[in-house]
Amino acid sequence: MGHAERTTSAGWARAIVQALENSGLNAADLFADLGIEAAVLSDPDGRIPQDSMTRLWRRAVEISGNPAIGLNMAQTMRPGHFSVVGYAMMSSSTLLEGFGRVVRYQRILGESADLVLSVEPGFYRISFGIHGDRVPACAQSRDAAMAYALAFCRWMTAQHIRPLRATFDMPEPANLKPYTELFDCPLEFGASAHSLELARDLMEAPLASANPMLAQLHDRFAGDYLARFETDPITHQARQVLCRLLPQGEPKRQAVATAMKMSTRTLQRRLQEEGISFQQLLEKTRRELALQYLGQPKLTLFEIACLLGFADPSNFFRAFKRWFGLPPGQYREQVLLNERQSQSEDECQ
Repeated sequence: MGHAERTTSAGWARAIVQALENSGLNAADLFADLGIEAAVLSDPDGRIPQDSMTRLWRRAVEISGNPAIGLNMAQTMRPGHFSVVGYAMMSSSTLLEGFGRVVRYQRILGESADLVLSVEPGFYRISFGIHGDRVPACAQSRDAAMAYALAFCRWMTAQHIRPLRATFDMPEPANLKPYTELFDCPLEFGASAHSLELARDLMEAPLASANPMLAQLHDRFAGDYLARFETDPITHQARQVLCRLLPQGEPKRQAVATAMKMSTRTLQRRLQEEGISFQQLLEKTRRELALQYLGQPKLTLFEIACLLGFADPSNFFRAFKRWFGLPPGQYREQVLLNERQSQSEDECQ
């Protein structure tokens, strides 16, 4: 009997495209060649089959000629790339708490991901495993996860964090320069796992961006997403369709059912079996996407209202205040204030 196809967050794919474009390469044809719908890049909760992701990494290496392209994630990725999980990380009181959230929600980031946080004498070890589905995962995916973790530490602390040691479960590459420049610490190749060793005082130090209220809010949404992802397949699939259709206006039940290749009656019955109605799912999807879109500074409130399928922006403002007790503009200021400050400090370094 075949097993269910494992998927990974499209955030990784968006970062690969950005890394290629930053190198002056055109990534537009890459998705078509691999049979991946380009529309997944604009879906905040888009998913890509794990094996397709592995093939994407391999093609990225081929067209760039750069075996260390996974390390480029340190320059292209921010916590917000992973929507609700990223925002929960940003709100954490310490790096240790932030990585604890990654461990808790890692299935959202990738069903084939295996991040382990362990306590060692004097330091914490973060080990990164990426398991293939039917195709063995490539080292670039583990490089990327490790580079992103280090970038997160540096971004959140506004410091040039140097790990105590970085290890890699692969032979030493011919060109060490990308690794020495990024990690700036002792390196060990041929190890049992990709891992970072980080000092305990660094991991346990308070973060200026800590916001317990927002962390709790984002934890709730991440927990809800994970629960649906694991136990409510029809709800999860319908939510993905809603995410795609909302920018075209408020989706009707018939449109969602058609996209899922089932009748309206079947969709309604299957959702009811999973304990939710179509209208409740639409409301929850809008509410969660609103938080994700507000974390993108380039989007105006009017544009966000349109992306959520509201014909009149005032309806969005009223709905958001009903959901969270404050206007969307005020929420955005609370979430992005620390982010803007951290970005300014990064640019000055």
